[in-house]
Amino acid sequence: MKYDRQLLLLGTKRDAVLELAEVQAYGRDSYGDADYVCVYGLRPSEWYAKGIRLLGRTAVECTRDELADRIGRDAAVVARHWASRERPLLIDPFAGSGNTLYWLARHLSVARGVGFELDSGVFALTRENLATMSLSIEIRNVDYRSALSHLSPDPSQLVVAFIAPPWGDALDPASGLDLRRTDPPIPEITERISNHFSENPILFVIQVHETVNRDSVDEVSATFDWSTLKVYDLLAPGSNHGVLLATRRWKPAADRRRRGNLTRRA
Repeated sequence: MKYDRQLLLLGTKRDAVLELAEVQAYGRDSYGDADYVCVYGLRPSEWYAKGIRLLGRTAVECTRDELADRIGRDAAVVARHWASRERPLLIDPFAGSGNTLYWLARHLSVARGVGFELDSGVFALTRENLATMSLSIEIRNVDYRSALSHLSPDPSQLVVAFIAPPWGDALDPASGLDLRRTDPPIPEITERISNHFSENPILFVIQVHETVNRDSVDEVSATFDWSTLKVYDLLAPGSNHGVLLATRRWKPAADRRRRGNLTRRA
């Protein structure tokens, strides 16, 4: 029965707003945990009671609390190496539920957090959810490529960009996730952001799968000044996610003499 509920939520229930029982059944059937889909620091029964709602595909695809929290903590450790009195600007080109944006903003103590979500249905629910939680995060129903022109941080301000585009068919069962085949390709996204914020130091936080195509990681990492790959042991082997943390126009102080490009598990 495992994954039957997931297929249902990505099929006939894809664009439907879920009832609490459906969210809990998905977590229980797929992961043995009715509280699996925790978002905004709340268990399903808690966020549902507050009026938070998720679409079927968002429940399946969102970065839940346990993972988003780990990502936020590790990004904050790297960001602290950038010596500046200004708090970072945080952007998420593919915001979805906005949950990773929430955790990154929380750990980074950002000056501003902005997410872009092109799908009108996901955008509408996320905007309502963030308002319900009184979270000071901006969410815009616009393609990030056109929206970047409205963001002009000071040159010394660190820009943190969380990159998690749709994977589509980029996750191959044999070779793993190919960062060059996401939709759009991750190298295209990082270059566009780097070119727009041409005077700023940038920290990229790129979500990956533990079965990642190493050639694609090496190719993407070669474009950065520093990078490190980290995988989180939260689920069964082969099902875990991780992040590629990478910088442009600066390096973390402890790693200035060498490029970090290793895989660590946590």
